Amino acid sequence: MSTETSLSGAELRAYLHGLPGVDQVGADERAARLATRSVKADAKAAAIDLAITMVDLTTLEGADTPGKVRALCAKAAQPDPADPSVPKVAAVCVYPDRVADAVDALRGTGIGVASVATAFPSGRAPMDAKLADTRAAVAAGASEIDMVIDRGAFLSGDYAKVYEEIVATKEACGDAHLKVIFETGELVTYDNVRRASWLAMRAGADFIKTSTGKVAPAATLPVTLVMLEAVRDYRAQTGRQVGVKPAGGIRTTKDAIKYLVLVNETAGPDWLTPDWFRLGASSLLNDLLMQRRRRATGAYADPDHFTLD
Repeated sequence: MSTETSLSGAELRAYLHGLPGVDQVGADERAARLATRSVKADAKAAAIDLAITMVDLTTLEGADTPGKVRALCAKAAQPDPADPSVPKVAAVCVYPDRVADAVDALRGTGIGVASVATAFPSGRAPMDAKLADTRAAVAAGASEIDMVIDRGAFLSGDYAKVYEEIVATKEACGDAHLKVIFETGELVTYDNVRRASWLAMRAGADFIKTSTGKVAPAATLPVTLVMLEAVRDYRAQTGRQVGVKPAGGIRTTKDAIKYLVLVNETAGPDWLTPDWFRLGASSLLNDLLMQRRRRATGAYADPDHFTLD
C-alpha cells in the first residue's frame, strides 16, 4: 500500500477493517501492569534526564505573546538556570503566528520549533486553508508540523478524505517532519486508534500523536500502548520507523517514567530517543526539574524556583 491519493475509499476501508482487532481488556491490563514496574535509583536519574530531552515544551493559548514565547524558549534551552547540567528539551511547540519568534529565540540551540497547523484543534476547515496554515508555519521556520485529522470524516468512515489530507499536508511540509494528531479521546475505541495509526503511517506521517491537549481524555497509557504496537509492527512490515507522541495530561515525573517503561517494553529501545518519542506537555518539565534537584540535594525544590509555563 503506497502513499498515493488514488487509493479509493473502498480500498482503505477494506485494509483498515482487515487489521486485527484490539483486545481492550488485554491492553488495559498490560498497560496497568507495566505502570507498576519499579525503576532502580540509578536508572531513575537517567530516566529523568531522558524524559527532559523528549519534552515538547508547549504554549497554545490565545494570549500567547512574543515575550511569552521567548521566555519559553529560554527555558527550553536552559531548563534550570541554577544547574547547567540539565539537558535541553526536544522542541518548543507554538501556533503558526508565533513560529518566527521561536525560531529567532532558539537559533543555534539545536532545539526544534514545532507548530500546530491544519485548523488546530478542531481540524475543521477547508483544505486550502489547512495547507496555507502549514505552508506559512514552514516558511516561518518550523521544523515540525503537528496536524490534526478531521475526526468527523474518520468517524463517519470517510477514510479517503483523512488519508488525502495527510498526504497533502506531508507534501506541504517540505523538509519539516509531520506529526499527525488523532484526538484519541474522540475516537472512542482502541480499534479506531489502531486504524488511525495505520492510516496515518501509510499516508506518510513521521510521528503519530494522541491528542491536542484540548479534549479529555487526552493521552492514556493503554492508547499509547496501541500506538506503540502499531509503529513496531509497521516497521517490521515496511522497514520505516515512525515516532509516537502522547500529549495532554502527563504532569508528573512518575507519569513520564511510566511512559518510558511502556516504550521500552512495547516498541523497544530503538524508540527511547527524542527522535522517535516525545512527551507533549507544559507542566511536566517543572516536576522533572524538581525531582532532579531533589536527587541532587536531598531536598525538594519549591515550585517557585521554576517558572510557570
